[in-house]
Formats: sequence, structure tokens, C-alpha cells
Amino acid sequence: MTYQPKSEFLRVMIARGFLQDCTDMEGLDQALMSGVIPGYIGFDATAPSLHVGSLMQIMMLRWLQQTGHQPIALMGGGTSKIGDPSFRDDARKLMTNEVIDQNIAGIRTVFSKFIEFGAGDGSDGKAIMANNADWLDAQMYIPFLREVGSLFSVNRMLAFESVKSRLDREQSLSFLEFNYMILQAYDFSELNRRHGCLLQMGGSDQWGNIVNGIDLSRRTNDGAVVFGLTSPLLAKADGSKMGKSADGAIWLNADMLSPYEFWQFWRNTLDADVGRFLKLYTELPLEECERLGTLQGQEINDAKIVLANAVTTMCHGAEAASAAESTAAETFIAGGAGTDLPTVVLEPSDVADGISVTQLFIRSGLAKTGKEAKRLVADGGAKLNDAAVTDPGQMLSAADLSEPVKLSAGKKRHALARLG
Repeated sequence: MTYQPKSEFLRVMIARGFLQDCTDMEGLDQALMSGVIPGYIGFDATAPSLHVGSLMQIMMLRWLQQTGHQPIALMGGGTSKIGDPSFRDDARKLMTNEVIDQNIAGIRTVFSKFIEFGAGDGSDGKAIMANNADWLDAQMYIPFLREVGSLFSVNRMLAFESVKSRLDREQSLSFLEFNYMILQAYDFSELNRRHGCLLQMGGSDQWGNIVNGIDLSRRTNDGAVVFGLTSPLLAKADGSKMGKSADGAIWLNADMLSPYEFWQFWRNTLDADVGRFLKLYTELPLEECERLGTLQGQEINDAKIVLANAVTTMCHGAEAASAAESTAAETFIAGGAGTDLPTVVLEPSDVADGISVTQLFIRSGLAKTGKEAKRLVADGGAKLNDAAVTDPGQMLSAADLSEPVKLSAGKKRHALARLG
């Protein structure tokens, strides 16, 4: 990169590894130096919570505010009714308005932990929570096609990689999904009109949509000068997708994933990822991130605990991070059953005739199926109160569960089972 930005925000983006591409680095840098810049990232409401895969974008909004600018968290109440087709093999399942509204309510709780919101219109300079349903739901189809659709070239839209890759694989792309990029472009134009928004950010898979939004804003908003910035699509050092684990998505809401399990995800970071993740997901000084990332042997585990504590504190609070670390220490070091472990509560009727260890592992989430639980036993990875389970048909009675029973799947996954 030849151009060296002067604005604090761009310097942070580059130094900490957030920057993939920018439509006009020098122009954006000058705009950032000239005053407060509103910038947004859109989040579709496809689930009641965002997961770790969205945390990189949330941190970009956080740094935008930390460096003196105005973040806009755009909820896709309108676009969620279609679903982003970018780099997907098939169409998303269509959701009802009620489900979308419930999902948005769940997601809202995440943002307030990372960025500071103020007056709804953003007049106080603090963050704005917007919803594109406010303008997309009001659109009349024919006028919208005449005013906005006429400005888009189908030839150009077909050339974008997110569409081209789907068609090259001869996988269906519905006309409904094809409209998504027009609606996302319209979001940028609308936010520019409503809030003076000059910057859209997103993952590198959103580059085509961002470029469309810049072009539409210029053509419909009196030649507005706006900018786009993308972050790299992040994968772990082993090539697996960020935000997923063997047990499923790493959700940011505590009601969908316990703070302990969230903490444990970061504690289990691959050695090669520690330094990079410290830069992206914490606010520790860069020098400290680099020092911790170069540790070896047992010391790298101490760095992972620093990472887990820092991210969990931001997402769930310092008390939750401390409790998770204590539980981990009790579970792994002392061999006990930490009080903050995920817990399955059984009713007396569940164990009236006894319950098998196979069912316990399924109920606790440590195994998805009976076959998986039996394989865990056969491989020697299943334990009850730290004692190996050798019989998948072993039964436990109500008396056996009068005190919490610790379940272990391998060395790193644990849960408790008890009677309610």
C-alpha cells in the first residue's frame, strides 16, 4: 500500500488487519480528517442473535466511534424478507414479519455493548440504529423500478462474483434474490439522504453491493461523494470458518450461548491465530498483541486466556469473564465441576425409569445423536464425573442425579446434569 493515511480510523483499520479494499483511500482519508463522518454496516436479521462471524464488523463500527466518528448499525428489516444471495448455494428460507421483528429485538442487545447510542436521529453525534424496513416497506413497486431499477445494468449485475459464481454452478438464483443488490444499494443512497452517511463498510464479499450503492448515491443524490471499505473474509488458521465450532454457531447473545461457552471458544483459539485475533477482537495495544501472539509452549495458553477475557468482557461483562475463567480453572486444573458450566436440568419424570448416559450426552448438547454419543464412548472420550464411560447403555437413577453430575466429551467440552 503506497498511500499512508493520516486519519486515526484508517490507521487503526490498516494496523489491526481490518482493511481489505477501499474505493478511494485518499478521498476517504481527507473526509475523515475534515469532520465527523457517519458510516454504516448492514446486518440482516436471519437469527435472534448475531454470531462471532459478525464480530469483526461490529468492531469496525466500534473503532469508527472510538476515533471520533458516527457509526450507523443498519438492521435489515426489509432486506431480511429476501435474504442476501451472495456466495450462497441456495436461497434463504423466507421469514415472516413477526420472526424478523423478534430477531431484530434479539440482535439490538448486542450492539449496545460495543457502541454508544444516543438520540434516534443521530443529532447528538452518537451511534444510530436504523432499519431499512422504514423505507423499503413503503416503496411502490412500479415507481421504484422506474426511479431506481432503471439505473442498474443487468449485464453489470451478472458480472459480479457473488452472482456469477452461483450461475456458473448452474444453481438457481430467484428473481427475488436478484433484487437484493438493488435494495442494498438503495440503503446507502437513503442513509446518505437521511443522515449524511458517507461510508459503507462490510466484508469483502459485499464489494459489488457497496460499489452499486456508491454509484446509485452519486446518480440520485446530486453527485454525492461517498466511499466504501471492506474487511477480509476471516478464516481460522486451519481453514475453518470463523464463527462456527463443532457444536454450531458461536452466538453473541447469552440466551443462545452461555458466557462460559463463549469464553471457552476464545480460549481454544489455535496458536497461530492468537496474535491476529487479539488485534481484531480486543483493544489491547498493538505491541502487546504482537508480544502475546509470539509466545510459545505453555505461555501461549496464557495469551489465549487474555484473549478470552477481553472479548468476553466486551460482549458479556467483566463479571461473566471472571466467572468463566474460574469455572475453566476449576474444571481443567482442579478436575472439579465449575458452577458456570452449561447445565441440563431434568424433571423427575425424565428419570422415573432411569436415563442412559447416551441420552444425557444428547440432552446436554455434548452429542447431537445417539450414534455420535456411542462413538464418543467407544473412543474413550465420554466421562461421568471424570470417570470413563465404557457402556453407552449405562443407566442413571434419580438418586445418581441428586447431586450435579459432570459430563465430559474429550478434554475441552463439559456440561452438568441435575434434577430440577
